[in-house]
Amino acid sequence: MEQLLHYVWKHKLFATAPLKTTEGVDVEVIDTGLHNTNAGPDFFNAKIKLGDTLWVGNVEIHEKASQWFEHGHHLDARYNNVVLHVVGKADMDALTLDGDMPPQMELAVPNSVLTHYNELLAADKFPPCHNILHQLAPLTLHSWLAALQTERLESKTKAVIRRAELANGSWEDAFFITLARNFGFGVNGDAFERWAANVPLRCVDHHRDNVFQIEALFMGQAGLLTSESLPPRQHQMALKDEYFEQLKKEYSYLAHKFNLQPLDPAMWLFLRLRPQNFPHIRLSQLAMLYHSRTASLANIVACEGLAQLRKALFTKVSAYWQTHFVFGGGSKSSDKALSVASRDVLILNTVVPILFAYGRHRHNDILCERAFQLLEELRAENNHIVRMWQTCGLEVKNAGDTQALIQLKTEYCDRKDCLRCRIGYEYLKKG
Repeated sequence: MEQLLHYVWKHKLFATAPLKTTEGVDVEVIDTGLHNTNAGPDFFNAKIKLGDTLWVGNVEIHEKASQWFEHGHHLDARYNNVVLHVVGKADMDALTLDGDMPPQMELAVPNSVLTHYNELLAADKFPPCHNILHQLAPLTLHSWLAALQTERLESKTKAVIRRAELANGSWEDAFFITLARNFGFGVNGDAFERWAANVPLRCVDHHRDNVFQIEALFMGQAGLLTSESLPPRQHQMALKDEYFEQLKKEYSYLAHKFNLQPLDPAMWLFLRLRPQNFPHIRLSQLAMLYHSRTASLANIVACEGLAQLRKALFTKVSAYWQTHFVFGGGSKSSDKALSVASRDVLILNTVVPILFAYGRHRHNDILCERAFQLLEELRAENNHIVRMWQTCGLEVKNAGDTQALIQLKTEYCDRKDCLRCRIGYEYLKKG
């Protein structure tokens, strides 16, 4: 309830008159103040008129006045400048460290706001605010989606920066790890990130012109060249597979040369995975892409549009994997080239956050603007979250819109965090 009381105060969703302190002094709220999300009073620099006197200072909010002492504010000098203690129930007076008793005012959450808030929390249909979406002004929706799009991009940017820091400041490594993670296309994303972080690019660079050696190192580091990595029914076939033995021998040489340790093959997931998404296929595609040198960070940054990026990320498998999905198991011949749709997914989840993060790092606004431009150029995603919002009547034009709606669902709706949502605000104040 205290969180809702904060919300009512912040957005001034209460009757502004008559307001009085517990001592009967008239209160006029001119400015509720700046919401403080860190330690200290809840709102800074509020403007409150008590009787005929205008006060500028801090406001603290509690469900019960006694929580002032429970939270130790009477021992904290930061609360000496509280000009009004707003409470749901004034069960006792407050006292500051310097001995003053700040004026207190009881404030009730309006019945309509409380009713609407409980409706949002109790709703079992997603999104809980679905019945007012069609009533919202286009400008309200557009501005909120734009903010959510930036919020999601900022979150992805933090992940990229963290990878660069873990790679001792190497943005090339951070790009490779981000790209590899997204080659997992969801299911094996975590495994691919662990794998990429375990691939020493500086060592691989010495063998970049030899795609066989790159594939041996990539497969070997993934733990896929060991007997333990082979399912029982494929074990005998793989052991008789000449290419498997060649890769295994080559990796043994490279592992000794560079002092490498493979990962546990058990981290790779195969259950209910379509064959074209098997780690072997994706690793071969990555090896061919790395061999081509088109997907280096410098080349990606130099690309000026969607068409150039799609061309830079084009890749297929090596000759062996054109007729295999796993070692020893044959398949219909195909180059298993990465589709345009898959490349667009990589652009959305890898290139866009890399451009934005790297642009921030280099103070290059052009790269940051290009990231947003790509979000507008890329086609809208088609997944269950996007379809849910479309069912509610929201228009989806591009990947920027869908990224915003995914952010809304995962960071607000799923957490029932309606008090931070602009649509939630409209729902609470309706009527």
